[in-house]
Amino acid sequence: MRRQPPSLITHDGDDDDHDDEGDPHHHHRPSAEHEHSAIAAFAAHGDGQRPRQPPVRAPPPSRGPQLAPIPPATGVRTDSTTNGSSVSPALEIVPRPPPSPPPPPLKDMADPRARRRWRWRSPWFSSPLTLLVTALASLLLVLILHAFATRQIDVKGCRMSYMRPAFAKLAGFDTEHTRFASKYSLYLYREGMIDEDPEVKGVPVLFIPGNAGSYKQVRPIAAEAAQYFHDVVQHDASALRAGTRSLDFFTVDFNEDITAFHGQTLLDQAEYLNEAVAYILSLYHDPRRASRNPDLPDPSAVILLGHSMGGIVARTMLTMPNYQSNSINTIITMSAPHARPPVSFDADIVRTYKQINDYWRSAYAERWANNNPLWHVTLISIAGGGLDTVVPSDYASISSLVPDTNGFTVFTSSVPTVWSGMDHQSILWCDQFRKVIVRSLLDVVDVKRPSQTKPRADRMHIFRKFYLTGMESAEKALPLREPSTLLTLEDNSNSIISQGKRFTLRSFGRSKKPQAHLLPVPPRGTPGGEQFTLLTDQRLDLPGESGKLEVLLCSVFPLHNGQTASLFSLNMDLSGDGSGSTRLACKNAAVDVIALPASTRLSKYPFEEKTPFSYLQYDVQDIAEHQFVAIVDKAVEATPGWVIAEFSDNADSVIQTGAGLTRLLTTGLHLKLPATRPMVTDVKIPALYSSVLAYQLRLSSQACGDEDVLFTPLLRQYLSDPYESKYFVNVRQANINLHGIAPFMPPPMRARSVTSGVSLQIWSDPTCNTSIDLSLQVDVMGSLGKLVMRYRTVFAAFPLMIVALVLRKQFQVYDDTGIFISFSESMDLCLRRSLPMALLALSCLAVSLARAHAEPPTAEGRWQWRRNATESAMDFTKNDLLLGSQDSFFCFLVPLFGVISVAVCVLVNYAALALLHVTSIIYGAVKSRPGWLRNEDRRRVTTPTFATTSPRRRLITTSILLFFVSTMIPYQFAYMVACIVQISTCTRALRLARETRSGTHFNFYNYTHSILILMLWVLPINLPVLVVWVHNLAVHWLTPFSSHHNVLSIMPLILLVETLSGGKMLPRVTTRMRYVTSLLLLILAGHASIYGVTYAYMLHHLVNLVAAWLVALHLSCSTFPALTVSGLSKMLEGQDVTGSGDEDDARHASSSSSSHYSTSTAMSQLKRNTILYVDINVCIFFLAARIIAPPAGAPFDLDLFCLESNISSDIDDDNDGRKRKRDHIIVSTPPIQDGHGTTQAKLKLKLKLKLKHDAGGIQ
Repeated sequence: MRRQPPSLITHDGDDDDHDDEGDPHHHHRPSAEHEHSAIAAFAAHGDGQRPRQPPVRAPPPSRGPQLAPIPPATGVRTDSTTNGSSVSPALEIVPRPPPSPPPPPLKDMADPRARRRWRWRSPWFSSPLTLLVTALASLLLVLILHAFATRQIDVKGCRMSYMRPAFAKLAGFDTEHTRFASKYSLYLYREGMIDEDPEVKGVPVLFIPGNAGSYKQVRPIAAEAAQYFHDVVQHDASALRAGTRSLDFFTVDFNEDITAFHGQTLLDQAEYLNEAVAYILSLYHDPRRASRNPDLPDPSAVILLGHSMGGIVARTMLTMPNYQSNSINTIITMSAPHARPPVSFDADIVRTYKQINDYWRSAYAERWANNNPLWHVTLISIAGGGLDTVVPSDYASISSLVPDTNGFTVFTSSVPTVWSGMDHQSILWCDQFRKVIVRSLLDVVDVKRPSQTKPRADRMHIFRKFYLTGMESAEKALPLREPSTLLTLEDNSNSIISQGKRFTLRSFGRSKKPQAHLLPVPPRGTPGGEQFTLLTDQRLDLPGESGKLEVLLCSVFPLHNGQTASLFSLNMDLSGDGSGSTRLACKNAAVDVIALPASTRLSKYPFEEKTPFSYLQYDVQDIAEHQFVAIVDKAVEATPGWVIAEFSDNADSVIQTGAGLTRLLTTGLHLKLPATRPMVTDVKIPALYSSVLAYQLRLSSQACGDEDVLFTPLLRQYLSDPYESKYFVNVRQANINLHGIAPFMPPPMRARSVTSGVSLQIWSDPTCNTSIDLSLQVDVMGSLGKLVMRYRTVFAAFPLMIVALVLRKQFQVYDDTGIFISFSESMDLCLRRSLPMALLALSCLAVSLARAHAEPPTAEGRWQWRRNATESAMDFTKNDLLLGSQDSFFCFLVPLFGVISVAVCVLVNYAALALLHVTSIIYGAVKSRPGWLRNEDRRRVTTPTFATTSPRRRLITTSILLFFVSTMIPYQFAYMVACIVQISTCTRALRLARETRSGTHFNFYNYTHSILILMLWVLPINLPVLVVWVHNLAVHWLTPFSSHHNVLSIMPLILLVETLSGGKMLPRVTTRMRYVTSLLLLILAGHASIYGVTYAYMLHHLVNLVAAWLVALHLSCSTFPALTVSGLSKMLEGQDVTGSGDEDDARHASSSSSSHYSTSTAMSQLKRNTILYVDINVCIFFLAARIIAPPAGAPFDLDLFCLESNISSDIDDDNDGRKRKRDHIIVSTPPIQDGHGTTQAKLKLKLKLKLKHDAGGIQ
């Protein structure tokens, strides 16, 4: 590699430091008097206090590496005289005293040069700026974690479930059916004491466990299904006639496979499950294994129930080649991350997710059902909410995958009678939730059909009835039904309420007989008559039930001659003995009743075991065909209870706020609900849509007496996409947090014209006639806690950006000055300029991306899936970059994450330093010298710190490792080994630097330490796949790992670590090629910050690319004959390939320096017609007479006084024009000014002279 001409640089091997102003790029050339005084000071102080070596004009650098200074095993003592211009050196090798501790004495710390030198050599040093930033960021990180653990936490309300499980292993599903029979197993669940028959007889349901899940997790749901069918369904004749049968739950033992981190494992499970489905269906065709009614069709489909990653496997099954068409039509998933992978550390999992989601989107993009292979499939995704700290519940959304006709996403807090959030595991065993799951499954079953389920539209209707609140859509069951009750009333009845009046009933049974109260239905267009609402604390009776309350929607039905009341299944006569009567044909409204959690003065949580409130809500247009709403009090004795019913106008019940996000964050939202308000008030806040922000809501108490209040305020916080509702009973204050628009989420298939935001639905007692004050304020600490789940993977990428920028600064300083500064000092330099500029640029990019990717409002609001497949599809990846947000407000998160990443990097750096110092102490104890030997003898008997192994051994070892990577082990295992080797290298480098105090050795240690920090940040990206591989070995799955065998993904890192393990320092690059290093590190930093969250696996490959470049730099400045065929042949034969012909000399030259090339190797690079300057950092010290006259017995420190040697060889032009190469080189010291004039030591060396050193000195 060609280098630039020499510049004025400092080449003192031990005392190189920065310039006086702290800028490593600025240098001064001292005077001759300064140089002389510096040399005299070295002679006076020996190895103690060390003044700065005067800088010299560096010779042109060579193509060879810069060798590290010889370890200070010896000193140099001289006796010399100077006569005019002649110089005759006389050298004597004498022992040098043991080195002093690295930090200079406190009295020397006042010297700026000493402070800079100590900063360079003390990796523990951090500037006040770095310490301040680290302290503030650490405090902020602690506050965020504390807020995550304590603020805006939903209350757990699950009740425990019980079961008596029994599992029957299906041993017939063996290797004849699947290649995974030795790894996975299939079981049939049976509930003890209820259903212990091993034969199949019901509807097949397959449970798929999630990441590291157990097949036994099916117990709670399967036990409830068996119990409920045994106790209720089998005694319901109408249900049996409708085709309802018991459920046969099958479950799979995946040996707790880890699917979240490994895409190939996910595909293997999907392949196995398709074969399991085929085997399960075959059981129902075998009379020996099945006990079913022969008149019923054999099942052709299986219901899938998946937990966590099991839900993703369920969707993957439909994309596999071995999928049997129409064998799956119903999928229910719980806490499954459908939208995006939980982590992106594995390229296979990211690629598999993309293929799966693209398949589902393209299928529903087809206009005709015949072209859609998924037209009959229903997918229900159920999320646990904020309590799930394993998988962000935002990822459970399927709005970008499935249209509303085929599925939806719902949160457990919305499910009627559940009303509680759940964590990742409790969603399986929560008692009230498993009851809803089982009842919904039994309702969709129809054994009279081969698919064993009702048609898709009927299934969707049933799932909405069980999982949604009933207030999400205007679809009602009552208008589709025929009148079933004939209500007969007295003509002179005074029970008709005046139109526009509110009906309130404070107790039942006052008249000691059933009584009907009629509310006239206002005509369409009547003011104040757009919506009917009814709320009661009693359960509404179905037709034929004998409870307290029944609500009917009635029309006048006069009986004519020949007509009979037998047309109705129920005749309700409330006319008494009166002669005149009014007959009404009525429909029972209980089919549309909505359950609400009871809210009384004693209520605390919505999931309490109390009788829920019953709520009815109709638009007037839905009931316009009826004349009356009849509220029938059927109690015959006084009993407590209440009913409130009214017609209201939407203008009074809906409050549309225009507060923007800025107002919400600054002043908040303040409203006053008037005293004359409807029973239900809906406050819509479009600006409240982000899942990153949390709020505090407060309601003032009503000024009602205890005896007058019917119920305390009830609050429902809800979103329409996804379906998320949260209830707050007896509310005075509430934590408002949501799963709305979340970072990195793909946009929904249905284009949104306007962001609806959160709505607050408030039920309050209107009879109190008092106003209510509502205030909403942002919860800053709670919002910080929400960052953890939404942006936790950012902290696997942003710190790598910081490390890349720090490394870039280290290489820049090293190439300019020859000093490889420590990680801490480079961090300080970056904090002053590089990092602020980078974070500012990224913040601007975040704003630009948010504006560019903002969805333009569309008037149509059409579904993308209805468009032709050839049209341009929606960009589902537009939120994958940087912060993953379309809101420019959150650009402040870039510097926030950057500052926290700086603190994390500093803390990791200190942790690595502590580890290395501990290992260095242990290494020193193991390699300790015998105490009875003198210092010089100890050095002779000590094993070299960086002993060089033979090239053949290195080649064989590396080849074996790469062979195993390509065949058996994943490259992540080799990466972990490389990290361990790098820790060993850093340990030895630290030990050597502390013992020798050599500047070159400190350079080498700082270099290896920074590479270690870089590798440690990439290690978490590789660990998950390594864990999967180890798990496969643990379950005795010895089939070779099916992925991650690309040797190019690890070879550069292995070569770099192997190079560093030999003590080789990176050569300086002073040509334009040094910009390549900066460019590669900038690319790494940019990818880590912009693409790191979505494509984290690419960070390993970029670091691998940087390693390849560093290896190229190591090899470019050295002769490497092994790269040739002859050199490789010699290496395999064990011969020397260094070019010196003396293996022993090469070994000695390698063992005591961080660069191991002899002078003869360097001189072999001389070429004719060129002038070559070889820059060698070997400390050759030649002194002539009268240059320095040291006191008697005061030896010179060879390592300290390491002057740059100028070794030159050029071409002579003879008089006859012939050219010949000189047979000698001139080694000279810089000119030194003293009292006797200027002197310069020179030495003429023959080219054949070999220079080597060992523990005994220079030979």
